[in-house]
Amino acid sequence: MNVLVTGTGGFIGYHLAKELKTRGCQVRGLFLPQEDAGPCAALGIEVFRGDLTVPETLHGVSEGIHTVYHLATRTLDWGTRKQFERVMVDGTKNLLIESKGKIARFIYVSSIASYGVGRDLAGANEDSPQMECGIPYCDTKILAEQAVKTFCQSNHIAYTIVRPSNVIGPGSVWVRETLDAFSRGPFPLINGGKEPGAFVYVTNLVDGMIRCAGSEQAANRIYLFRDDYPITWGEYLNTIGGWVGKKTMGNISFKTAWLLGSVCEKLLTPLGIRPPITRLAAGIMGKNNDVDASRARNELGWSTKVPQDQAMREIQEWVLQHYRVPAPRELRKNNP
Repeated sequence: MNVLVTGTGGFIGYHLAKELKTRGCQVRGLFLPQEDAGPCAALGIEVFRGDLTVPETLHGVSEGIHTVYHLATRTLDWGTRKQFERVMVDGTKNLLIESKGKIARFIYVSSIASYGVGRDLAGANEDSPQMECGIPYCDTKILAEQAVKTFCQSNHIAYTIVRPSNVIGPGSVWVRETLDAFSRGPFPLINGGKEPGAFVYVTNLVDGMIRCAGSEQAANRIYLFRDDYPITWGEYLNTIGGWVGKKTMGNISFKTAWLLGSVCEKLLTPLGIRPPITRLAAGIMGKNNDVDASRARNELGWSTKVPQDQAMREIQEWVLQHYRVPAPRELRKNNP
């Protein structure tokens, strides 16, 4: 099967493209013009250079493709609404238009954040209502999902929407960025660190996404993916921090974290300065986000193949072998 993976240079995209290649697929990866495609090219993945926000650079990206896995997104937890809409909404629409009449299946990778963080999501399933919460990342995920549904239904393209929980793995955002945060200064727990991590390991998620593409039942369906790992945020943070000699310090309530995030975002985002705390981080670590992934288990036969202890060992190996504490100037640099 010929497939296109956008966001191939990112953490999940790389793992997905690698696994698809292992399973015998012909894989084309979409990379930004200056993005490093070396690791993927070494695997035999076709490199296509383009920018989702510049439609003319996408011409031909979907030619000869059966299934599109759309993962490219703005992964930062801060930024303006316009910055997020440009990539996550407009970029998705541009890809859909370019794919019209060429593909059979469109897999859109969204997030449990599309339900709206800042409230307990324990037990939420695919039919639970989404709510805008004022956080650009969350709200534009809702708009992107709606764009996928509307376009695909109007143009007879089968779609599947995937909503992962917090994706972890060697080198993931929840590893690398978390360790970087320890280096910036004191890292307090939110709500005592008692909330569940609500994690999904990247290998397990990739297996679920591939199952979606291969299932007729998954056409025009939505699936949540969350591993039943019992680890809490406090346990997780102190475990990975301990590998580099760090630990959490102090505790703040969810309400305080949310307020601080709101103030910091309002003051610093217009200046292009990364806030030290955001509402998105507060909502993820300070609330129960154990969504119900039983639909994927029942309809796709999906299960947690990599258990928590193995997942943490693999993450630890990456940290000890590859993680390096950024220089102070790197920790302070802005992310456009």
